[in-house]
Amino acid sequence: MRRRVFSTFIAAAFVGAVIGTSAQQPPAGAPAAPGQGEGRRGGGAGREGGGRGGGQAAAPAIKEVKPGLYMVTGLGGNTTVRATPEGLIVVDTKNFGEANYTALTDVIKTVSQAPVRYVFVTHHHQDHSGNIGPFQNAGAEVIVHEGLNKALDTYAPAQGTPAKSKVTYSTNRVVKVGNASAEGRFFGRAHTSGDTWVYFPDLRVVSTGDSFVTAAPNADFPFGGSVVEWVKTLDQVLKWDFDTAIPGHGDNPLTKADVQAFRDKLNTILTRGRELVKKGTPKDQLLAQLKTDDLGWNLNTNNWTQPARLDPFYDELSK
Repeated sequence: MRRRVFSTFIAAAFVGAVIGTSAQQPPAGAPAAPGQGEGRRGGGAGREGGGRGGGQAAAPAIKEVKPGLYMVTGLGGNTTVRATPEGLIVVDTKNFGEANYTALTDVIKTVSQAPVRYVFVTHHHQDHSGNIGPFQNAGAEVIVHEGLNKALDTYAPAQGTPAKSKVTYSTNRVVKVGNASAEGRFFGRAHTSGDTWVYFPDLRVVSTGDSFVTAAPNADFPFGGSVVEWVKTLDQVLKWDFDTAIPGHGDNPLTKADVQAFRDKLNTILTRGRELVKKGTPKDQLLAQLKTDDLGWNLNTNNWTQPARLDPFYDELSK
């Protein structure tokens, strides 16, 4: 598959504005840097996951994955762009902030001058949902699962809370632009309680958000995430006819086999965790005894060890 890679580099002053507006998130499974990736639900604090760290926001780069479909890395979670002469369908909007929105739209214009007609947002974390407002203000219809808008009622990241979308759905939503269509689908709780998977049937591509990443998963339990439901959700996703997956983070597209492997690893965690709980393993010893080195995942991080995460995970395993 031939790919054309375009990169947009931001001038020093502009980069300073981007960095000042919003820093990138830490890797899934890694502690967030102070003041980053934090959101509040009621009186508790929960960390986001799925992002790549480093403190500085990398300039966005766009690459063609399949004819008419592009992947934009940098400035937060990955963005997918489906281009037609009649307009664009976009998935995910990068880190919160007007400078990040401008950088994203500028790099998209290097491959297409067509207007953005529709935007799907995969979940509420600001490195994916950050620029719902600017896209809506520019005339695009931004589509989210109803659970995403609900999460924004209590989500308060340091970077700023994204705007709510004016358009929500409960089960699925299909849009068409020119000869291209995209289906946004909610299969159940996974990374959060408002995850959208976006399927481009003509190109056999799925855009996954952080419900599929290249690192250890992060079930955001304070916002309705679930490891048990996540496996069931992946089972439904794998019924789609696709060969390419755009992960929530990572520099390259992956394959259906990679999604299957991710699902199987997650199911292994469930199986092993349930066995430990059944044996009477105390909650505070669960992660230390849960074998994951053969999976290549480290769960002894903030994403898993906080009471707001560990308590509901242990409860899930106990049922």
